Amino acid sequence: MRIGVPKEIKPQENRIGLTPDSVKTLVSEGHEVLIENNGGFEAGFENDQYLKAGAKIAKNAADIFNDAEIIVKVKEPQKVEVDMIRENQIVYTYLHLAAAKELTEGLMKSKSINIAYETVTDDNGRLPLLAPMSAVAGRMSVQAGAHCLEKNQKGRGVLLGGAPGGEPANVLILGGGVVGENAAIIATGMRAKVHIVDKSETRLKQLVEIFGDKIIPQQSDKIDLNKLVAEADLLVGGVLIPGAEAPKLVTKDMLKFMKRGSVIVDVAIDQGGCVETSKPTTHGDPTYIVDNVVHYCVANMPGGVPRTSTFALNQATLPYLVKLANKGYQKALGEDKNFLAGLNVYKGHVTYKAVADVFGHEYVNPGDAIKN
Repeated sequence: MRIGVPKEIKPQENRIGLTPDSVKTLVSEGHEVLIENNGGFEAGFENDQYLKAGAKIAKNAADIFNDAEIIVKVKEPQKVEVDMIRENQIVYTYLHLAAAKELTEGLMKSKSINIAYETVTDDNGRLPLLAPMSAVAGRMSVQAGAHCLEKNQKGRGVLLGGAPGGEPANVLILGGGVVGENAAIIATGMRAKVHIVDKSETRLKQLVEIFGDKIIPQQSDKIDLNKLVAEADLLVGGVLIPGAEAPKLVTKDMLKFMKRGSVIVDVAIDQGGCVETSKPTTHGDPTYIVDNVVHYCVANMPGGVPRTSTFALNQATLPYLVKLANKGYQKALGEDKNFLAGLNVYKGHVTYKAVADVFGHEYVNPGDAIKN
C-alpha cells in the first residue's frame, strides 16, 4: 500500500506520524511511504533520514492526500486537511470526535475510513494507543503546573515540593488512570502532597502498591470533592471515558472557593475537559484566568516534546499500521475486535456509539459496516 504522512499543521504541533525506523519497517514489508518535505524536522528527523529508510519525499500535503491510500497523522485533521481527504481513503490518527462536531461531520461527508488511536482497545479494556501520550501528558501536567504556580506566571508563588520552613504544595489528581499515575510519578518525585481521586477502589489499591504513603488515595463516592478542590494548589484533570466527552467534575462555582493563584491543568481537554471553565489553549498561549485561578488547557500537550512523543507513539501504533497495510482494512479490522473498536467513522456512517450519541447521529455497528 501507499502510506502518506503529512506535516502536522495544528498550532505548535511538532510531532510526526512515523519515525524513520517505522518507515524502514513498512518499506521492508513491501509498502511505499510518502513523507511531506521537512515533516519531521521539528521532531529532530531530517529528510535524509527518511530517504535512507526508503521513503519518498512529497513536496506538499496536497500530494500526500492525493496519492496515499492510508494517511498517518498524529492530531485530528484540520479543516484544510478534511477538505483533501478522499472517498475510501483510510485516516489513522487521534480524532477525539466526541468534542468535535464539525470534524465528525466533515469526515462523514468525505466518505473516508477513520480509525482513531484513542479508542483502540486491548483484551483488558485498556487503550494501548492512547496510553503513551497519556503518560507523556500526565508527566508534563505537573511540570506545567509547577511552572504556572510561579508568581511571574500569575500563580500563587508556591514551590511544588516546598522547602525547609515552607510546606509542599497540595496536588489534587482527578482520575487514577494512565494520566493520573504518571502525574503522580512527577508530583511525588517533586515531594508535593498528592491526593488521587478515582471511583475504583481496586485501582486506588494498585496505586498505593506503586506509591505507598507518598499518595493519599480518595474514592470519589466517599469524599467531599468541594473541600479537596478548595485546598488544592494544583489540580490535574485526568478523567477519561473512552471516546466520549469528559464529565464536568469541577464546576464554575467550585472555583470561587479555590485559592487565589491556584492552578488547574486539564489534561482531559481533548475530550472537552473535566472542568466546566476549561477551553482549549495552545503552547503559544497556554493559560488564562477565571476567578483568580490559572487554567492550563493545552489540547496537544505531548506536542511540546515532539521527539520523545513521536518515538513513544510509534512504538504503540506501528504494529497496527503494519497489520492494516499488509491485510487491508476489512481483514485487519474484521479479525481483531480490539482494532475494530478504533473505527469511528466509516464511509459516511458513525461507527462509535459515544460519538453518535453526543451528536444525535445514527450509530452503525462497525463489524456490520465493514462487511458492506
